[in-house]
This record gives sequence, structure tokens and C-alpha cells, in this order.
Amino acid sequence: MRILFVGDVVGSPGRDMIKEYVPRLKEKYKPQITIINGENAAAGRGITEKIYRQFLENGAQAVTLGNHSWDNRDIFEFIDNAKYLVRPANFPEGTPGEGIKFLKYNQSEVAVISLQGRTFMPELDCPFRKADELVEAARKRTSIIFVDFHAEATSEKQAMGWYLDGRVSAVVGTHTHVQTSDNRILPGGTAYLTDVGMTGPYDEILGMGREAVIKRFLTSMPVRFEVPSEGRTILSAVIIDLDPKTGKAKKTERVLINEDHPFFS
Repeated sequence: MRILFVGDVVGSPGRDMIKEYVPRLKEKYKPQITIINGENAAAGRGITEKIYRQFLENGAQAVTLGNHSWDNRDIFEFIDNAKYLVRPANFPEGTPGEGIKFLKYNQSEVAVISLQGRTFMPELDCPFRKADELVEAARKRTSIIFVDFHAEATSEKQAMGWYLDGRVSAVVGTHTHVQTSDNRILPGGTAYLTDVGMTGPYDEILGMGREAVIKRFLTSMPVRFEVPSEGRTILSAVIIDLDPKTGKAKKTERVLINEDHPFFS
């Protein structure tokens, strides 16, 4: 069993990279399941139904979200009917959408869980306790469980990896938009990566126009962050190979596509 997970898609440059490279990555690596984090896909703020459906057409089986889930109001019109859209499970009770989805592959199922951290981020329900609840339920149906942990602090992401080691197939971090080089398999068989990185503008700051970001640091004044529509782009992802019977990870490989790291089919 092989999973391809593509990191935070930012605006139209990120969507263009998905359209161009996800089919090529699927042809090269032949993953059974492809997951995309799309919480910044609509001009860097949330996601629309049209974009969600485009990701599915481009080859994704699931789309995860994060702290920008609600930035585009269009989401309230379709999230409850979106079978493959996964928002953080530890949002308060009564929040639209679901934090876990089950994907079918042949005779097997893959559980996809989204969780959001609390360190340096808005206060939510405890992601660790919510993970306990969802993982226990998921393991009654499948041994293959993928967790997208959308969090700011490296320590919180590492803590989640170790907390779930041996109970899930993978814990992969999102949100900080810079791919880390610490992919590994923990002793209990859980694949771990602190952050998969982002997909979008390459020569900007976390996908946003660099001039505005620098101005904010220089002046501490409010500025409007926007995603540039032109320029060089990047795609960040990770490949995870799993034992289909035990759900334990066997191998991980980071993927980085940009002009400095060109894609070779």
C-alpha cells in the first residue's frame, strides 16, 4: 500500500502545480491513495467546492483542511455533502463537516484523520484526546490510518508522532509550509514527518507576496497578504509505503519539485 500526500496548496499557483504534477507523480510512484491538503487553495484562504472537485479530478481521493477551513464562506454550502473533505476533528462539537473519512481500496479501507494543534494557534479541543477517540474507532475497521496534524510547533508535532506511534500508519505535519528533512519510521512502525511543506509560489514567503510580509516585519503595521499569480512554483509531498495487513510503515520518501529540484519521470 502506497500513499501520496501533497502539502498545503496555496492559491492558483499551487492549483496549477497540482494539475500538472499529481498525474505525473501518480504515474511514476503508482500510489493507491492520494491525499491533498487544500486549506489555502482559494487565494490562500480556505477552499471552494469547485477547487475541491478539481482536486478529485486531478487524482486525489481525499482533501484535508486546517485552521483556514472557514476563511471562504462557500465551504458552508457544501462541506456536509463532501464525502472526501476532512476538516480538523478537534473543532468544537457542532462544527460542520467531519474529521475522519474512510476511503475504500479494493477490499481494504484507509482512515484519513485531520487534527489541529493548539500551541501558538487558536484554542480547540485537545488533539491528543481526540486522536485517542478516533484512532480507537478507526482500528475497529482498518489498520491503515493516516493523520494530517496541522500544527505550528515542531514539539507538538513530534509529541503527536510519538503519542500515536504503533497505533497509526503515519503522522505527517502541515501548516508551517516549509518541508522538513526528518522523515523517519518510529520504533512502533509509524511514519513521521514534521512538515510536508507547501505547494504554490516558490519565491515568496510561505506562499504570500514577500514584499508585504517583509513590510509587516519592518513596521508591525497591518498589511494585506496576497498570493502572487505569477512566478516560479514549488510542490512538496511525501510518499509512504505501508504493509497492507499491519498498516505499519516500511518506507518514506520526500518529494520536492521546483526549478532547483526538477521532476524526473
